[in-house]
Amino acid sequence: MAKEIERKFLVKGDGWRNLGVGSVYRQGYIATQKAVTVRVRIANSRGYLTIKSPSVNYSRAEFEYEVPLADAQEMLDTLCDRPLIEKVRYKVKLGDLTWEIDEFDGDNKGLIVAEVELSNEKQQIELPEWIGEEVSHESRYFNSNLARFPFSKW
Repeated sequence: MAKEIERKFLVKGDGWRNLGVGSVYRQGYIATQKAVTVRVRIANSRGYLTIKSPSVNYSRAEFEYEVPLADAQEMLDTLCDRPLIEKVRYKVKLGDLTWEIDEFDGDNKGLIVAEVELSNEKQQIELPEWIGEEVSHESRYFNSNLARFPFSKW
């Protein structure tokens, strides 16, 4: 079983902008039930289906499978709740860590969030100067919740 351990932060300023190249992501949610999510994503012309368990502290089970692009597009068009999540993801490598910075568009425009995956929950990390408030345990920042309650409606 794959396990995801990550922390999530708001981003402040633009000090991160020249540190990574962005990729366009489009994703939607087929089901969210009891904090279990089923997500469809297109990133860099590749389709993915991902199932995630509820979070416990910073960890959760994650199962991700590549699917044909046409299948992912059909699922986004016909099965996923609206609005879809639209964002550009920038990957920034600092030391041994890779930060993923999501700059949202569409109904979540204006929101910028950074995530970092860890090897264990107690791993100490040095926060870059452009990292703001930690929101790891604030469910409204989960992409599955942003699809149901977009940032523009807060």
